[in-house]
Amino acid sequence: MRLGLSVWEPYNGLNLFSESFHKLIEDTAKTLSRFEVEDRGTGGWAPRVDICETNDSYIVSADLPGIKKEDIEINLKDNTLTVTGEKKYEAKSDKDNYVRVERKYGKFLRRVSLSENVDKGKIKATYKDGVLEIKIPKREEVATKPVKVEVN
Repeated sequence: MRLGLSVWEPYNGLNLFSESFHKLIEDTAKTLSRFEVEDRGTGGWAPRVDICETNDSYIVSADLPGIKKEDIEINLKDNTLTVTGEKKYEAKSDKDNYVRVERKYGKFLRRVSLSENVDKGKIKATYKDGVLEIKIPKREEVATKPVKVEVN
């Protein structure tokens, strides 16, 4: 008489999940590869950004609530846009009564790698109601209408 024993492999289903998860990460990375966004290096916090592409420019919007315009610095070097600054802590006399503190304070850093087709000399920034908007025009030869190519 032979017993019908089989080996139980409890983690067998995780391989399929792992492969699907890695594919999702790779697909997302390919989608975002045109703009490399980095927020490491200060040990502080990093503002969230949106990047929008129009026919003639890229627009980077960053949420910087409670920060003064004078405390924000924007630089462009080697096709990397860097936004740095500091949100200063507001000391309150009744701080011992806080039950929860979630707002971030301190220095921040955000880097965005730009494509080669930007016009570096025409970048403009505005700051209103806690939102920093940086408009980065494309070079004119790139910002033209698409050309239809006939296939023979």
